[in-house]
Parts: sequence; C-alpha cells; structure tokens
Amino acid sequence: MIQILHNNRCGKSRTALQILEEKSIPFEVIEYLKNPLTEKEIKTLLKKLQLQPIDMMRTKESIFKELFDNTTPSDEQLIQAMVAHPILIERPIVINGDKAIIARPPELALEVI
Repeated sequence: MIQILHNNRCGKSRTALQILEEKSIPFEVIEYLKNPLTEKEIKTLLKKLQLQPIDMMRTKESIFKELFDNTTPSDEQLIQAMVAHPILIERPIVINGDKAIIARPPELALEVI
C-alpha cells in the first residue's frame, strides 16, 4: 500500500493527498509529527529515497539553524535531529514498497505509483 508522510498544515502535503484521492489510489497517511519516525525508520526511508540525510531535511526551519548554525553536522547528527525534531523532515514523502519520493512539487507523488 502507498504511504504518505503528511503534515496537514502543509499545503503541498494536502495537495499530494488530493492527487492520490483524485486518482483513486488507496493510501495510508502517516502523521509523522504526531508519531515520529525512529532512527531505523529514517535510515530505511533514506535508502528508499536514495538521498543523504541533509537532502531529506527542511534546512530553513529555525530549529535546524539553532542546532547546526555555522557547523557541518555528520549524517548521524542529522538523523538524530530528525528523530528528536520531526518538523525537520521534508514533506510530503510518498512511499511505495522499496521506492519513495519527496513530492515537491506534489505531482511527483505519481512517479512512485
């Protein structure tokens, strides 16, 4: 089943949900802010995305700047930051089995279907 890491306050995330609904594609919503991902889940997701941790992060969030201002964090530090502060995870992320994509723009959600 398709899964989507979703933040209802994010317009792009809501649009990605709408695209899946319009295409009648069944999916499961993962509200990652209410139920944060574990370190293992983030590492698995990074493999599916084929990205480095920094590429899955919202680097303009104030918490990112507070944590890493004027430093070059390691991948492990970035992963631990996403575990502790899930708001740092880019959204929406659409997952289909071993494939995943950051759906920005939201139409990219269809690329893993």
